[in-house]
Amino acid sequence: MPKAILSVHDKTGLVEFARGLTDAGWILIASGGTARLLRENGMTVTEVADYTGSPEILGGRVKTLHPAIHGGLLARATDTDQAELKALGWDSIDLVAVNLYPFEQTIAKANVTLADAIENIDIGGVTLIRAAAKNHESVTLVCDPEDYPSVLEEIKTGGTSAETRGRLAVKGFAHTAHYDARITNYLEKQLLEGGDKQQPLHLNLYPISSLRYGENPHQEAVLYGYKPGAGPLGGKVLQGKALSYNNLLDLDAAWRGSVSFEAPTVVIVKHLSPCGIASGKTLAEAFPLALASDPISAFGGVIATNRPFDGEIADALGTLFVECIAAPGFTLEGLEILATRKNLRLVEMPDTNVSPFFELRSVNQGVLRQTVDMGDPESTTWRVVTRRQPTNPEWAALRFAWKACQHVKSNAIVFAQDEATVGIGGGQPNRVDCVRIAAVRAGDKSRGSVMASDAFFPFPDSVEVAAQAGITAIIVTGGSMRDEDAIVTANANDIAMVFTGVRHFRH
Repeated sequence: MPKAILSVHDKTGLVEFARGLTDAGWILIASGGTARLLRENGMTVTEVADYTGSPEILGGRVKTLHPAIHGGLLARATDTDQAELKALGWDSIDLVAVNLYPFEQTIAKANVTLADAIENIDIGGVTLIRAAAKNHESVTLVCDPEDYPSVLEEIKTGGTSAETRGRLAVKGFAHTAHYDARITNYLEKQLLEGGDKQQPLHLNLYPISSLRYGENPHQEAVLYGYKPGAGPLGGKVLQGKALSYNNLLDLDAAWRGSVSFEAPTVVIVKHLSPCGIASGKTLAEAFPLALASDPISAFGGVIATNRPFDGEIADALGTLFVECIAAPGFTLEGLEILATRKNLRLVEMPDTNVSPFFELRSVNQGVLRQTVDMGDPESTTWRVVTRRQPTNPEWAALRFAWKACQHVKSNAIVFAQDEATVGIGGGQPNRVDCVRIAAVRAGDKSRGSVMASDAFFPFPDSVEVAAQAGITAIIVTGGSMRDEDAIVTANANDIAMVFTGVRHFRH
């Protein structure tokens, strides 16, 4: 009878998979926690310790590292190998279902210790994957729960094909390569002098999809991810044609903007620049405010929300042409309404937003690496530098504008009222032009609005233009040689001004 060894941390779908193997006549061998779960669900299973005659030791650090296991996995279908196994009283193992300790999730937690990280470095699981993948001619490796149904279907119809076993072996080696690279990157930072900045950067990128073209039709493009089998931006496309290169860039910008806010928030992006950002009690309340910020630019843009996209906001879209929507889910009513827009791409994003540790940008003959701008550092202190303090409504609008400003291309300027942008200017070589652009887009709504600037004012002209537009309060980095000129201009126009001491360029 064929044998399978099961040793998994993520037990998603395991019971159904194991029951399918049992029904097909397989013998199950499993490590402690996995075996316990299978027994609780009425299945017969042999624990690894009983199979090998060797107990788990060192608090579970050693479970499956035994010749009875790895001999059974690595034995070839030759008479010599099979006779040697038989003489030792061991059998071949035909399938391995395994996944690894959550190292990446562990080091992503706040205040994780080096000891915690080290205990979440999987040894036995990685060894199982490599052994099964090496001997894929005879052994089926399943290291991703998403493969359980298809593997089980093949087993029910006669056994896994050589093609399937080969594909799963490649997936296994890719998985352990990614796992080891993340461990290496983390430990370099923790253990080596100078940290990871002085060491080679190890990257494993896995193709997600070939794109029709890049930014322009004559450019070739492929989307890669950090994990094998991942979806675009870590999400899942629910509807619409394939995402383009430009769609992906815009969705990434919109998604990062939306999840930086706590309240229900809508971000509309066009050509990598936000044209509207608004928060509200609901997405349906926030959307018209975001759209009103720049309805012309919003045509043909992408939308991201930090709450599930429901029927109310789907109705609120009206006739607006939208390329893509990213959200942490879509309600049934929302999907039904959006289904009428056949070409609209819908991307369901992960429930939890796991921010990357760093971001990379290519330059000629090299790569730039930096940590991700997650907003103001915890030690940041804002200070009012003008005679007039902001009013309570101005403070609320300033806080919103400052966060929104961080997602606009520098030299970023945001005009806001309450928790909605009314005018955005960015991406220009000089800051005062960005103020003028924001003022034009805001029109009459600029009067009584507040303004955020992602960096200091090199001259007082930006404050002068803001005053002419009717701005009543400004939040800005500060730190210019001419700060005093900007403060004098603000005081002369009864504008409250707040310095943050933090810059948020987004080139």
